[in-house]
Amino acid sequence: MKTFSENANAIFDQATADYHIKNDVNTPITNPFEEGTIDSFLYEKNWIDVVQWHLEDIIRDPNIDPVEALKIKRTIDKSNQVRTDLVEQIDSYFLYLYKDVKPSPAATINTESPAWALDRLSILAVKIYHMREEAHRTDATAEHIEKCDQKLSVLLEQRTDLSSAIDELLDEIKSGNKVMKVYKQMKMYNDPSLNPVLYGKK
Repeated sequence: MKTFSENANAIFDQATADYHIKNDVNTPITNPFEEGTIDSFLYEKNWIDVVQWHLEDIIRDPNIDPVEALKIKRTIDKSNQVRTDLVEQIDSYFLYLYKDVKPSPAATINTESPAWALDRLSILAVKIYHMREEAHRTDATAEHIEKCDQKLSVLLEQRTDLSSAIDELLDEIKSGNKVMKVYKQMKMYNDPSLNPVLYGKK
């Protein structure tokens, strides 16, 4: 039976690969998993990450039209808000999953929630995909390929370590040795009532 992280990594890799079939930031998501399931949330999470990765690439074009750049920046801002909301939705899944667990008196709180750790794991999948591409370029120098291959090895090791840490955290929450406590991100810049630049223009 797969661990949670093994399943998550497989879904992240699938979503990243699916995006690159058309490799277009305007391609609508076709989520293969049942709506409302954790697998569906994970697939959507990675799709957001890989689209945003490419938007960040595009906006760094030194010859980009400033009007187009601003449009992309606002798209990225909206994407970040959707990403944050989805991460919090994934944490809600875990809160419900472990709602009947009674923490031990010595239980401690982790530095981050399971979903925010999964957020990093999803982004790692996108990094690994693109670093692997760089390490296999036929038009690059041997030095470039060697450096990218070394970086790829580090990213793969990082994914192994982070995956183990996530599985251990979930086991600790399930056993009552860790308390799952979630704080909403409370991002302010997209909220017209909290961003002074926005509410000051009313």
